[in-house]
Amino acid sequence: MKIAYWITAGLLAAFYLYAGGMKLARSREQLLPMMGWVDRVPMPLVRTIGTLEVLGAAGLILPPLTGIAPGLAVAAAIGLALIQVGGIAVHMSRGEARLIGLNIGVLAAAVAAAWLGTTWL
Repeated sequence: MKIAYWITAGLLAAFYLYAGGMKLARSREQLLPMMGWVDRVPMPLVRTIGTLEVLGAAGLILPPLTGIAPGLAVAAAIGLALIQVGGIAVHMSRGEARLIGLNIGVLAAAVAAAWLGTTWL
């Protein structure tokens, strides 16, 4: 179970570091080709989502790695799952149901990380 957690958490952390970092570092115009939804969302909210994604990625890795409050990894995984639920809702509200495949996959991985974290942390 430990190995499964670390694989899942590592992949999720890499994904969220990349996605969150882009939301923090790039302008609206740079994000639009990849993330069409940023045209309807205020940039402070986009930056907040990016910050939460980067913090969630750190929360998946650092607490279990250091042994300090490892239960926070489960909370981080649940928080990242909720971000994906929000992403699915945004895509559905924009009539982009065909684009939610990635969101569902990342949601499943976040739920799996939360479950795996409860079994051994």
